[in-house]
Amino acid sequence: MNNLIEKIVRLLLISFLLVGYEVDAQQLPLYSQHVMNKYLINPAVAGSGGYTQINLTAREQWIGIKDSPKTHALSIHSRILRNSFISKTFAIRRNQKSSLRDGRVGLGAYIFNDRSGLISRTGFQFTYAYHINIQEGQLSFGLSGNIYQFKLDQQEMRSYEPDDATLNYARGTTLIPDADFGVYFANQSMYVGFSTAYLFQSAFKFGNQGYKNFRLKRHHYLVGGYNHELNSNIRIEPNLMMKLSESPRFQMDLGTNIYFYENYWGGLAYRTGGALIIMGGVKVDKFYFGYAFDYTFINLMRHSFGSHEFMLAMKLGENARRYRWLKSY
Repeated sequence: MNNLIEKIVRLLLISFLLVGYEVDAQQLPLYSQHVMNKYLINPAVAGSGGYTQINLTAREQWIGIKDSPKTHALSIHSRILRNSFISKTFAIRRNQKSSLRDGRVGLGAYIFNDRSGLISRTGFQFTYAYHINIQEGQLSFGLSGNIYQFKLDQQEMRSYEPDDATLNYARGTTLIPDADFGVYFANQSMYVGFSTAYLFQSAFKFGNQGYKNFRLKRHHYLVGGYNHELNSNIRIEPNLMMKLSESPRFQMDLGTNIYFYENYWGGLAYRTGGALIIMGGVKVDKFYFGYAFDYTFINLMRHSFGSHEFMLAMKLGENARRYRWLKSY
C-alpha cells in the first residue's frame, strides 16, 4: 500500500512540474509582487522608466510542506540614454551615430531558479526593448531570448518499477531555448501591457520519451493599472493581471495598492483559485523592500504556513527630468 501511495505521489509530482501548478500555471515562476517589477512578465518594460533597476526576489510556497516550490530571481534592466557611458562607447567603436543614442532603447536581463520536489528549473533571458513617446505617454515593444535548464535530482529519485523507462533513463540536465514578446503602454495615470512567453513552445526529452510528450506551453499575460491621487500624499492604484495558457487555463490577480508619501505602500489582491495576497513595503533612499503573504483557501493550509515572498529593489538614476509623465512604484 505504501509503495502504491508513493508511486502515485511520484507521478503527480512529475505531472505537477511538467504540466504545471494549478494546471500549467507554474511552468513559469509565480510572483505575487509583479506590480513592483512588471519586467518579470513583460519584456517591453525593460528601461521604460529611464532608471537602471535591479530586483532580487525570493519566494517560498507552502512553508511547512516538504519539497514545496521555491523561487529565487534576479533581474536588471535599464535605458540606454544619449549621454550614458554605454552609448558613447558604442558610438566610438562603430565610428557612426548609433540608434542606441536616441534614448529609445532599453536592455534587460533576468535569471531565476525554481525548484519543486525533484526537479529544478533555471532560466536566463536577455531583452531588447524599444520605446516611442506618444503625446503624454510611451509605447514600448520588447523581445527576449531565453534559455531554460531542467535538472532532475537523480540521487533523491526512487523508482519501485525496475522497467520504468521514464525515470531510469532520465537525463540529469536538459537545455531548452525559447523567446518572449511584449507590448506596453504607460502614461501618468494608467498602464496596460500584453506579453507572450514560450513563443516557440519548445519541446524536450524527459528520459527516453519523445520530444512531443513534454512541451512548454505558450502563456499570455495581460496587465493593467490606474493611478489615482487622493491627495498630495496618498495615491491608490487598482491593478490586475490575467494569465492564459494554451491548455487553456485561466488565472487572474485582482488587487489594489495604496502608496503613502511615495515611501510606503500596502496592498490586497485576490487570485482566482482561492488565494488572498497581503503585501506591503517601504522605500529607503534608492532601495525598496517589499513583502507579500499568500493565504490559500484550500485544505492545503492545514499543513502549511502559507506562501511568503520577499523583494529587494534598487533604482539608480533620475528619470523625473526626462519622463515627467511617469509614475513608478
